[in-house]
Amino acid sequence: MDASASKEIKSPELVPGTPPSFQPNSESQKRKKLGIYFIESDDRRTAFGGGYMGAAGGATPVNIHGKPISNLSKTGGWVAAFFIFGNEMAERMAYFGLSVNMVAFMFYVMHRPFSSSANAVNNFLGISQASSVLGGFLADAYLGRYWTIAIFTSIYLVGLTGITLCATMNILVPNQDQCDQIALLLGNCEPAKPWQMLYLYTVLYVTGFGAAGIRPCVSSFGADQFDERSRDYKAHLDRFFNFFYLSVTVGAIVAFTVVVYIQIKHGWGSAFGSLAIAMGMSNLLFFLGTPLYRHRLPGGSPLTRVAQVLVAAFRKRNVAFESSEYIGLYELPGKRSAIKGSNKIVHSDDFRCLDKAALQLKEDGADPSPWRLCTVTQVEEVKILLKLVPIPACTILLNLILTEFLTLSVQQAYTLNTHMGILKLPVTCMPVFPGLSIFLLLCLYYSVFVPLSRRITGHPHGASQLQRVGIGLAVSILSVAWAGVFERYRRHYAIEQGYEASFLTSMPNLSAYWLLIQYCLIGIAEVFCIVGLLEFLYEEAPDAMRSIGSAYAAVAGGLGCFAATILNSIVKSITGNSEEREKSWLSQNINTGRFDYFYWLLTVLSVMNFLAFLYAAHRYQYRSKQVIETKEQVNGQLNSK
Repeated sequence: MDASASKEIKSPELVPGTPPSFQPNSESQKRKKLGIYFIESDDRRTAFGGGYMGAAGGATPVNIHGKPISNLSKTGGWVAAFFIFGNEMAERMAYFGLSVNMVAFMFYVMHRPFSSSANAVNNFLGISQASSVLGGFLADAYLGRYWTIAIFTSIYLVGLTGITLCATMNILVPNQDQCDQIALLLGNCEPAKPWQMLYLYTVLYVTGFGAAGIRPCVSSFGADQFDERSRDYKAHLDRFFNFFYLSVTVGAIVAFTVVVYIQIKHGWGSAFGSLAIAMGMSNLLFFLGTPLYRHRLPGGSPLTRVAQVLVAAFRKRNVAFESSEYIGLYELPGKRSAIKGSNKIVHSDDFRCLDKAALQLKEDGADPSPWRLCTVTQVEEVKILLKLVPIPACTILLNLILTEFLTLSVQQAYTLNTHMGILKLPVTCMPVFPGLSIFLLLCLYYSVFVPLSRRITGHPHGASQLQRVGIGLAVSILSVAWAGVFERYRRHYAIEQGYEASFLTSMPNLSAYWLLIQYCLIGIAEVFCIVGLLEFLYEEAPDAMRSIGSAYAAVAGGLGCFAATILNSIVKSITGNSEEREKSWLSQNINTGRFDYFYWLLTVLSVMNFLAFLYAAHRYQYRSKQVIETKEQVNGQLNSK
């Protein structure tokens, strides 16, 4: 079939002449050659009203009104990024402030059992992170990242205000009279009424919903402030994600220290109120930076584009690539992309069955439906989303460990001496130490780690993104293994010293600062793994799906919280037997439980997870490398002809 007869034109960058058939000698040759057969059309009707033309091939930054920015030097860059850092710092302060205080609030004020309180908070944390894909979807599809942050940060503030009211108004909490520590342990305090718990859960989940909309957008919106065409773009992006996580860490440190101090000195209402005030101030700061921000146009519903690829591929499932009906792989001409806010994506050989969605057949005609024929870029978007899944999936276990440390290590700290000289730290302040280790590491990252690792790896940034994720997962194994070793020693010491039944009594001769080893190790693991993952997802995700790509990390965090709840329930049911009075490993009395066994179970699971990550990372190919290899492959085949 002649190309001109169907109003199709060849891209000048590709092979002249369209083959009527495609019959390579072997499957490997077929896979290599498939990517060079592109048919491009100006008459293509897309689901989004035509292609989007931009100076950068579709990813040109625009102002808040959607118009191209005439002078980029007056917008974006580090100044705009610092306004965004402030919003993230307050959001993380509220998130960690709730995570560390809400379990105690439910136990001491709402009179819920400790285990059910911990599970309720784990579920809240899990839902707020796992539902982040909703925020990413809205940002990429319709609202853009700025408006998504603006809307959901306001919802976040409403939720925090509601929680503050719960802690302030006596009508929203049960009666606190004659409810001392003994009554709490025996379960004799008046429990919260169902409608009181319903109110608390409602405002808690409103807060989680607000966090879900913010989380996948803030890091991507901050990274959007840097020019992709700049020579120093990679260096700026690398430093941005480190500073971004530094702002996360500062928010966590404030939550674990200042907010805890306010709670002890001034009560729950003041503690939660301080979180609401911080969020309100950060919202104001974010809106003040509006004239400086660079924006990316939303590309339309990514779910629709994914569905179109799957439907089109299914319809052509029986069409062979060597069929005489096959014209070529379909794409728009020149630099234009059918997707707003996106550059074109080079064809890859992965998930070859999806390529059938882009097969141009004679029967498709000159004006095919997007549900029958998709562009190569659209198909590659789906491929990329699938290829990315194994990497964040391997970080679920790290997030599970982080969740367990927030509750289990606090229970350990209750039995230990938390004095530092003449200063006695509250037990709820203990999780600040991972934050301090993260802060120190990020401050020393470019002056110490990068030069040392550059000598070993030869990588300009010290280590690649996947190497940093792998380092984090490896260090997390050491952290949880040490936690098991120390817990075994702590438990034996408690039994020998007669503290077996006194699990809320501190032992004066055993310092809580032995916990710093596991705290610092998990802090180091978090820096390498999460920062590397955020940068990896931003760079590797399709241009018009970067918020969804960033949501992958949040979803992994949410699944880690859910997995912690599920694992706790399984361990309790298997290791405990109330009829035979056998204590589970996770008994509320930590001195009769076996937290050490549980930590070693996590160690074994972490080793298995690390091996799975090594396999996934070995198979993964960076997009930039794919582009280079594809160009070399096409040039080689052109030369051979």
